[in-house]
Amino acid sequence: MKEIEVFIKHIFLSILLKLNKIEKETEQPIFDENSKLLLIRLNRIGDALVTTPLLKNIKENLRCKIAVLADQKNHFIFSNNPDVDEIIIFQKGLLGFYKTLKLINSNEFDAIVDLHDDVSTTVSFLVALSKIKQKYALKKDNSRLFTKTIDKSDPSTSHVVDRILKIGEFFGLETTSKNSNIQYNPKSISIEKAQSYLFENHLESPKLIGINISAGSDARFWGIDRYKKLVEFMSQSSNNILLLTAPKDIEKAKLISNDKFPVYHSNSFDEFAAVISKLDLLFTPDTSIIHIASAFEIPTFGIYVKYNTEDMIWSPYKSKFDCVVTKEPNFDNLKFDEVEIKLSSFLNNLGYNKK
Repeated sequence: MKEIEVFIKHIFLSILLKLNKIEKETEQPIFDENSKLLLIRLNRIGDALVTTPLLKNIKENLRCKIAVLADQKNHFIFSNNPDVDEIIIFQKGLLGFYKTLKLINSNEFDAIVDLHDDVSTTVSFLVALSKIKQKYALKKDNSRLFTKTIDKSDPSTSHVVDRILKIGEFFGLETTSKNSNIQYNPKSISIEKAQSYLFENHLESPKLIGINISAGSDARFWGIDRYKKLVEFMSQSSNNILLLTAPKDIEKAKLISNDKFPVYHSNSFDEFAAVISKLDLLFTPDTSIIHIASAFEIPTFGIYVKYNTEDMIWSPYKSKFDCVVTKEPNFDNLKFDEVEIKLSSFLNNLGYNKK
């Protein structure tokens, strides 16, 4: 059923692209504190986090109003962000699409910006049917829907944050990454809860190492026995080991811990992020908390699946970082010894000596 829906959407998008005759921008509009921009980033948590350096760049330089059209899965990333003035949550389904489009057209935005690297059918229809005059995006197969596009940086050699920062060129902004980083601000109540949790579990002293076992899919679960070896190995460098897990993996985490190390989980992403912010070091498979670690410049070691793609991995943007990457579709054949070699070097460089 899903395949049929996708097929029908692609058919309608093809027709839309053929019929669309939007007038291309010939002069650079002036954007200032009186302007109001709508930036679109749907999909997952990580997709939202990597857009935050661009939001900060625009807000600091233009002082304009910024609205973000986000997804049910990622809108909360922008909720405590001082650079975002308004959040519009996209509503799925035909009726939801109509309501979202009606809301967009009633807001009198000066420009709409597609922040996606690739073509999104949903975004394409929203852009085409919106009444907003200026429509911007990275150059891709639906470019004729926009008044202006710019070339996308090579994804095999450029970080995803740098590719998105390039969108600042539409507004005459510098797009260098020197002072840019992921932005995320846990709420004060979440910070207080994190501090209380660490205090109660005697984890407040230096060299707190977090080991996250959860990722977005089961294919990126490294295995109970290998995580057990990892925890024992990491405990040689610090008495403070905290196992981190999504609620779905609690039982796995308990087996790994074997009551030797505390296990932390939360249904609140904000509370989970607050705990991450208190770490001195993070080990994790590729997941959205990579970017939370980057926001607080926490040294991070990752394990990544890079299957059937040449795109650069979504590594932390500003943290000290190293990783092991497998070209296979999962971690089944990623041996502990292979990770241990690189991890040992990373720990030594950070000054983590064995007890």
